[in-house]
Amino acid sequence: KVLPALLLALLLLAPALPAQPERGLVVNLELGELCLQSAQCKSGCCHRASGLSLARCAPKAAEFQECTPKNLFGVYYKCPCERGLTCDADKSIVGTITNSNFGVCTDPQDSDRR
Repeated sequence: KVLPALLLALLLLAPALPAQPERGLVVNLELGELCLQSAQCKSGCCHRASGLSLARCAPKAAEFQECTPKNLFGVYYKCPCERGLTCDADKSIVGTITNSNFGVCTDPQDSDRR
């Protein structure tokens, strides 16, 4: 008699318990956590300070901050811009290959108003 009542109580209380946030070792990583490519980060940017440093999840660049256009490598020296902003940078093949095509985040609507 006690066991069925205990199971019923647990089933009724389970939805009231706080759910653990969805996070894993490979995807959905928080800011500051080690990463191998941007797809792993909640922010969408896996950033490294230099060629020898470990890459970590970082926030995307805000307006007027340095940025890199989105690339295929998945790791950035400068994060891409936040949604709605454009990275005004040199988009040459050489800059893309050497990962040195840095620019500044701008709001395309600001230039439309001028």
